[in-house]
Amino acid sequence: METVTLYHNIFLQYLNRTRIVVNEKCSGMEPWQVIASTAAATLLIVKLYMFLFQAESLTSRFKKWFFRFIRKLPIIGPIIQQQIDKTLDEMSAKLTFLQDKKNYLRTLPAIGLSKPELLKKMKEYSTMGNVNWKDCKVSGTVYSGDEKLVNLLVKRFKVGNVLFLMLVLSFRLVPISAHAAFDKAAHYFRIKIVRIPLTELMQVDVKAMKKAITKNTAMLVCSSPQFPHGSIDPIEEVAKLALKYDIPLHVDACLGGFLIVFMEKAGFPLPQRFDFRVKGITSISADTHKYGYAPKGSSVIMYSDMKYRHHQFFIAPDWQGGIYPSPTIAGSRPGCLIAACWATMVHLGEQGYVEATKKIISTTRFIVSELQKMDHICIIGKPEVSVFAFKSDSFDIYLLSNLLIARGWNLNILQFPRSIHFCITLLQTEPGVAEELLKDIRECVSEVIKNPKEKTTGMSAIYGLAQTIPDRNLVSEIVGGYLDSLYSTGVESPLTDTHMNGSPSPH
Repeated sequence: METVTLYHNIFLQYLNRTRIVVNEKCSGMEPWQVIASTAAATLLIVKLYMFLFQAESLTSRFKKWFFRFIRKLPIIGPIIQQQIDKTLDEMSAKLTFLQDKKNYLRTLPAIGLSKPELLKKMKEYSTMGNVNWKDCKVSGTVYSGDEKLVNLLVKRFKVGNVLFLMLVLSFRLVPISAHAAFDKAAHYFRIKIVRIPLTELMQVDVKAMKKAITKNTAMLVCSSPQFPHGSIDPIEEVAKLALKYDIPLHVDACLGGFLIVFMEKAGFPLPQRFDFRVKGITSISADTHKYGYAPKGSSVIMYSDMKYRHHQFFIAPDWQGGIYPSPTIAGSRPGCLIAACWATMVHLGEQGYVEATKKIISTTRFIVSELQKMDHICIIGKPEVSVFAFKSDSFDIYLLSNLLIARGWNLNILQFPRSIHFCITLLQTEPGVAEELLKDIRECVSEVIKNPKEKTTGMSAIYGLAQTIPDRNLVSEIVGGYLDSLYSTGVESPLTDTHMNGSPSPH
């Protein structure tokens, strides 16, 4: 007690000395000067705080400023811009729908097209792409392709996913592998997102996540599975953190939600739980338009408690047009999509989903096991559902990607590390498709290994180059040019004047 009293007296002495010094300094000042100085100092401190503690880190902002400065230099700037223009021209030249000499309709026809003319024009446009999903060589994208199901949905029709935007109104911690839609939502709402590193199994590092939690953390995120490598995060461990620190935990099961729930009945039980049986999980998202086999544009988000759902509602009680309630960001939604989603699910039933899951998981594990036996090929992480990624320590994996694309395979190229990703759907469970993929990979690897130092060409080369560019704004500018080209109705459209939103580099 005496020690506390001693320190208390010392503190009062220093406080009194400080008061005397301040009074002496201000003795010659008028009251308005004291007030003005205080206000100026307060504003300066607030400005300094806002500068230092923005959503984007000081390091990231400095790097952006530095690269902007470099690009404004008289000699270097024009050279960089020339390379950007060259890259954009090469990119647009490879887009098949711009290579075709067919004319786009750029104005409304004076007289509407007849039904035969309209169908002819639609058929003409549909032939502009070079991806034929019916040959079963497409990664993801088409999850069913069953003709009977398609016909059923077409009959029903005759009568973006905003999930993450609704979810991410807070400061959150997400794994590096979590979907980029979280970054998109954070950008729209100007909220800071903290990316947590992964373990060697490509699962979120729980210890690193624990260290990153602060009083401002408003949500934790896990994937089941994550898109790049197919690994499932240690959800039960993260849920313990969520309970301990009283933070909501979201499980992103958009990709595999309609597989993981049926895997146990299909004979492939997962080692950990991922649903609301785990205390601490507050929300789960699952895309019905993926392995739910419903039409594109439908998805679901579920909450453990009704109170969380209320935060996504918007109600305008004083509008002259009447009381306006809206349960989601999307105001008007197509009822046909909802009806088609419902029709798909009740048509397939639990047995249909279990059978589809059994086919997909068994095919995936067969392919992964065979790839693990191949020389020069390494499986990344711990794929547990329908997605796997592989790389090579012997050659540039993008060389292999180019050869497989030449053989008709439509693959996903990944970065950090360089790798190839494939998402198995019902198309690849058709007889002989998995064996053909493995055969083509073996043959292409044998071809690549003859000259492993060969330079990559085409779009893969651009993708590979993008990973080595330290200025991520430059990468975003190039990708913005690609997006511009998707809106183009002719090769003459300029692609160099691009504008993009979003933070291109991690915080």
